[in-house]
Amino acid sequence: MRRRRAGGRTMVERASKFVLVVAGSACFMLILYQYAGPGLSLGAPGGRAPPNDLDLFPTPDPHYEKKYYFPVRELERSLHFDMKGDDVIVFLHIQKTGGTTFGRHLVQNVRLEVPCDCRPGQKKCTCYRPNRRETWLFSRFSTGWSCGLHADWTELTNCVPGVLDRRDPAALRTPRKFYYITLLRDPVSRYLSEWRHVQRGATWKTSLHMCDGRTPTPEELPPCYEGTDWSGCTLQEFMDCPYNLANNRQVRMLADLSLVGCYNLSFIPEGKRAQLLLESAKKNLRDMAFFGLTEFQRKTQYLFERTFNLKFIRPFMQYNSTRAGGVEVGEDTIRHIEELNDLDMQLYDYAKDLFQQRYQYKRQLERREQRLRSREERLLHRAKEALPRDEAEEPGRVPTEDYMSHIIEKW
Repeated sequence: MRRRRAGGRTMVERASKFVLVVAGSACFMLILYQYAGPGLSLGAPGGRAPPNDLDLFPTPDPHYEKKYYFPVRELERSLHFDMKGDDVIVFLHIQKTGGTTFGRHLVQNVRLEVPCDCRPGQKKCTCYRPNRRETWLFSRFSTGWSCGLHADWTELTNCVPGVLDRRDPAALRTPRKFYYITLLRDPVSRYLSEWRHVQRGATWKTSLHMCDGRTPTPEELPPCYEGTDWSGCTLQEFMDCPYNLANNRQVRMLADLSLVGCYNLSFIPEGKRAQLLLESAKKNLRDMAFFGLTEFQRKTQYLFERTFNLKFIRPFMQYNSTRAGGVEVGEDTIRHIEELNDLDMQLYDYAKDLFQQRYQYKRQLERREQRLRSREERLLHRAKEALPRDEAEEPGRVPTEDYMSHIIEKW
């Protein structure tokens, strides 16, 4: 009887020790996590592993039907942008395309070795190269409207080199390389947004519209209103003005206006003028280093990052509730806006297809490269496992034992 009681006490003591060991181990793990867990975050907050970069971006539509043929050289946009050299990004900002938001991304949201210096109360930021006090970005928020308010392709290509030569004369030793970028937007939404903006008092009357060394005459570019602005105008009044620069604005701002006699409408027949403008806008858009679409913010971010090998700090957000989105118009009005912007409608259809094909191409190429890397890593791992133990291990290194098992044994 005494032996049974003694044996029972021994088993209870062993069980108590085991429980203490387990409890102590659990406490130790909790303490270890509290102190070491945050430090093992691998760059992500809260100790979580960072999400796959590709997970931020939409999956390409495998059933997407291409409308236009583009050779691979038009889809590949991997540039060797040299920020420490003489390369310059030039942002062509078309009104009401989301360019203000994108322009702020460029000066405030790009991960740079030397970030842009944006000070409160100042409209412009200083964006110097990492190795010298010289700008790498020509945009509203870095250099201001140096070539005129919302300068178009014709103005920028003739103005930017001279402006930068005057700003940075030391850089005259080597020629710069300019990378033009822009954003486009659905023409109907853009047109309605511009109308609302003008209705609130915007005029852009300080725009130069410089072409072939001169500005247009009042006869070539008559105003749509009398007085200081066109505030309070109705949509019908906005659409009825035949000189309204809102009509086909995206084509006009992307085309080489020198080809059609600038703003002289009598230079060539109307039909030929329209065709030349559209083809020129398509060519210039195609040849640009990058363009994005307002309706596809994440895809725009993805293509910019892969084109210039630059990363944004925060992901782009898709805001569908814009001022244009709050305008209720009938089907007849929408059709009329489409007719007024027929060239823009054709350009946007072309641009959207090129944009989607570039995105599809880049994503598929990146996925293929990931699969190849994963396969190489698996083959390397198998090859190491197949080697004898003394050959597989690095000389001079001792295998690490399980730290927790060691703690429990010592307890």
